[in-house]
Amino acid sequence: MLKTMTVLIALITLASSIAAAIEYNIEVLPPEHKKITDPKTGVELTFLTTNPAKDNNLYFHDRSWLADGSVILFTSSRDGGGLMGYLVQTGELLKFTTRKGKLGGATAAVNGAGFYAIRDGEVLQLTLQIEPSDDLQAGPSKATLTERHICDIPKGASGTALNESCDAKYLSVGLTGGEVGDKPAIFIIDIASGEIRELCCPPDPPGYAYHVQWSHTNPNLLSYAGLKQRLMIVDIRDGIPKNIYKARPNELVTHESWWVDDQMIFCGGLHPYPNEDAHVKVIDVKTGVVRIIGAGAWWPEAEPVDLAKRNWWHADGSDDGQWVVADNWHGDIMLFEASTTRPRLLTAGHRTYGKGDHPHPGFDRASKAVVFTSHMLGGENVCVAEIPENWRAEIRQH
Repeated sequence: MLKTMTVLIALITLASSIAAAIEYNIEVLPPEHKKITDPKTGVELTFLTTNPAKDNNLYFHDRSWLADGSVILFTSSRDGGGLMGYLVQTGELLKFTTRKGKLGGATAAVNGAGFYAIRDGEVLQLTLQIEPSDDLQAGPSKATLTERHICDIPKGASGTALNESCDAKYLSVGLTGGEVGDKPAIFIIDIASGEIRELCCPPDPPGYAYHVQWSHTNPNLLSYAGLKQRLMIVDIRDGIPKNIYKARPNELVTHESWWVDDQMIFCGGLHPYPNEDAHVKVIDVKTGVVRIIGAGAWWPEAEPVDLAKRNWWHADGSDDGQWVVADNWHGDIMLFEASTTRPRLLTAGHRTYGKGDHPHPGFDRASKAVVFTSHMLGGENVCVAEIPENWRAEIRQH
């Protein structure tokens, strides 16, 4: 800890003041989207990408949608890809390759038409300005990116994606290696000043801080995934990691995400891999009370492939508190009503069991749609499923 702090203090001392923002145009590609109706559920699906390359939405607990709903961020393995965006108004694609190279570790900002990303050790704030085309045959939309350097992370360190606190004051990142050393640490970054400081070193060996993310409602709380006990929370006022759910030996606890009212969603059960059961659970971090909002299933004779149809792996909650969404290993995506726990199959068949990335679904900011990775068209594409208006109307009547 002392060695890491000494290095960090030196880095802060040597860091120059935040550079002036620079502005440049970015490349806009023609639409390649495709709309279909899910044959099982009747839900409208929009495949944002149909390129043969591997395209994926941001991880389920990161923010894929810009706060104003104008752009959906995703990553692509296509030539010149990297971090890209889908322009909702026109369907065009935006390439966020900057003058100094590609971006990684991205997340959309809590507010405004912007996002954060890392480029070769630089932490950047990026703001997007769009002039949508009225006629794509006459010419594409124009997109301008304004880049502000916030700070540099310790040299040679690798880390998690960035994540922004709900009050839009701080970013977080988990780092290891390089000047940080072999002992992983969680850092927080003051967005306005660029000050970066070590918050804590996860105590459970090796204790790497995967899935570092802030509470959606409490600006003082963030969480990370410990390797000994998964559900770990840190209050930035004292920097002390706390385990909010003590798992039994071999108990599955995985893929947590913050929801409303200081609640966290996670998946898990008491039967270990490969014959695991995995319910979608919600824990109140203030009281420690856990409830099942999406039931999984288990029976002794079951094969893993059959269990995977009835258990859940990634789960996220809508910002309005009305829905939880979860995926399974077959690429089925289920909505659960928050007030009743009733399941509603949103869409199905977006993955072949045992092959390719999981959908890892996440909500838009308006709680009206879900973004995920789909194999339905053959490759890996980014897809959005709209929650039917009559479903949302029924929920509002509860």
